[in-house]
Amino acid sequence: MTTSENQASAYETVAEAIRYVRAHAGRQPSLSDVARHVALSPHHLQRVFTAWAGISPKRFLQFLTKESAKELLRRSRDVLRVAADTGLSGPGRLHDLMVASDAMTPGEIGTLGSGLEITYGFSDSPFGRILAGTTPRGICHLRFVLPGAGEDAEAELRAEWPRAAFTRDDASASALSGRLFARAPASVHPAASALRPPLRVLLKGTNFQIKVWEALLRIPSGCAVSYSGLAQSMGLASSHRAVASAVAKNPIAILIPCHRVIRESGDFNQYRWGIERKTALLAWECSRTGFQGPPEASGTASSL
Repeated sequence: MTTSENQASAYETVAEAIRYVRAHAGRQPSLSDVARHVALSPHHLQRVFTAWAGISPKRFLQFLTKESAKELLRRSRDVLRVAADTGLSGPGRLHDLMVASDAMTPGEIGTLGSGLEITYGFSDSPFGRILAGTTPRGICHLRFVLPGAGEDAEAELRAEWPRAAFTRDDASASALSGRLFARAPASVHPAASALRPPLRVLLKGTNFQIKVWEALLRIPSGCAVSYSGLAQSMGLASSHRAVASAVAKNPIAILIPCHRVIRESGDFNQYRWGIERKTALLAWECSRTGFQGPPEASGTASSL
């Protein structure tokens, strides 16, 4: 079994652990409780978690508390303004991906993909299977695939671009997954990240949706904003519901990080590809930025 397949398998354990902890958050289940639920010994669960996330189950599960989520929002309150002022998509951390966007014109959208060549493929990732579609202008499709739903996922891609020419290439999708989820060595100087060309995304949506998706690109890895905070950063404070709707229709997972938008209350709320996946993505990113959570989280989650 490859490393990618091992990570994908470990994610299923992580997702089930997240479901259990969310359901029993009031009594702060112990590591032994969680391990028993996923049919592993505490030692084995510790090993699976650490191999998957790079941190212990205790630190990872601490992040699931509302207090950690609210602290993350407080810490990130000005991050969009700072990112916009500096012209950067993130604070310069090595694991941040530089992403450039290109929007299709209404005329191009009207052709339904006629003349467009899309290379697509499936790949395992640390968060489950993905389906990626790329064009010469950028990535046009990136979504998680539910177990056993590969044919439906491919049909959805083809339905979105009914007149495009399709070529399957799973190796390209695997290479993209490797870049998205690569672990950056701490010893490399931050300037090294500038040596890699940015990933490009090709966006198909209304002008408003594209404006929202481009705002999402300015949220750095390991940060989170509220829906109202995102709307305010766009000068659309009174349109937070419309902004939330556009966030929900994001066509490109991970690269356009809609998973970094949560409620003011600290709830992770709904996510197109499952709330457990959203929670895991946020916690995984935060573990890579060294986010510890508030003191309250360390105290109340000590049994984990």
